[in-house]
Amino acid sequence: MLEFSGLKVNLFRTVLNKNSKIKYFSMEKNNAGSSLQTHELEKGLSIIAFQNNTSENQIFKEETTRDFIQFHFCIKGNLLFIYNDGNYSLPLQDEKALLLFNPEKDLPLNVRLYPNSWLITVLISIKKLHSLFSDEANYIDFLTEENRNKKYYQELSISPAMAVNLSQMLNFNLHDSVKKIYLKGKVYELLALCFNRPEEADVEQCPFLVDEDNVRRIRKAKEIVLQRMAEPPTLQELSEEIGLSLKKLKEGFKEIYGDTVYGFLLDYKMDFARQLLESKKHNVNEVGLKVGYSTSSHFIAAFKKKFGTTPKKYIQSI
Repeated sequence: MLEFSGLKVNLFRTVLNKNSKIKYFSMEKNNAGSSLQTHELEKGLSIIAFQNNTSENQIFKEETTRDFIQFHFCIKGNLLFIYNDGNYSLPLQDEKALLLFNPEKDLPLNVRLYPNSWLITVLISIKKLHSLFSDEANYIDFLTEENRNKKYYQELSISPAMAVNLSQMLNFNLHDSVKKIYLKGKVYELLALCFNRPEEADVEQCPFLVDEDNVRRIRKAKEIVLQRMAEPPTLQELSEEIGLSLKKLKEGFKEIYGDTVYGFLLDYKMDFARQLLESKKHNVNEVGLKVGYSTSSHFIAAFKKKFGTTPKKYIQSI
């Protein structure tokens, strides 16, 4: 059994009506430095964002039913999901995501958020999720006919593109009349990014990269461009450095990471810039230089294209 004595516990509950429709109690940012934002976007689709900005552990509890698939995204910090009255637990670390589904048993949320930890949870009914995908989506394991009534668990890494999406879900300044439309679009985009993740597949399951040595070289290429993001090598230089042809580099990188080399790098640079701005330790010019922009105007333009706002306005909105 897990012991909760000695913890400062903040408890938030939800209730279900006769139709199993989730209703939420919402809370504005409190004096303790934490916030809970909940949005029911439509029937069968809801999101929860909980930020523990304190130096103490906090507990979040949520009633839900077996009709819902749970997507949990640890944006920063560390979390612990507790089930079966404390007899079973699942840790979730920074930049990791967890997908849970059990058609046989309700999985009420009981989450311990450690200090300075942020969580975004998407709850979507299995019926709703099935309706979003065509019949050709059988590569998604738990959506196949034979697995529809089976328990499912998967841990994913949060990609740079997903990190950008999650950041936009937390930081936006829109009128209430369009808030749901915006968030619904972001949730759909996030789900698409979750399931378009060939890098999570085993080498043996990847039809293109059957050679483990090629996979190692592609991963080395990723490390190189991230380490030198301020002055990245050209594709030709990169292919020569890792010892792989330009054609195999392009195709292999897209196969593993779901994007081109420079598309992946841009997402990473923008997310890294966002984190630097959030730290408030660097001004806009310094951040731009750190991610490879020689002029602040070019950095501001790239940042606005990615996040829909300027770096200055982004800092003011945090």
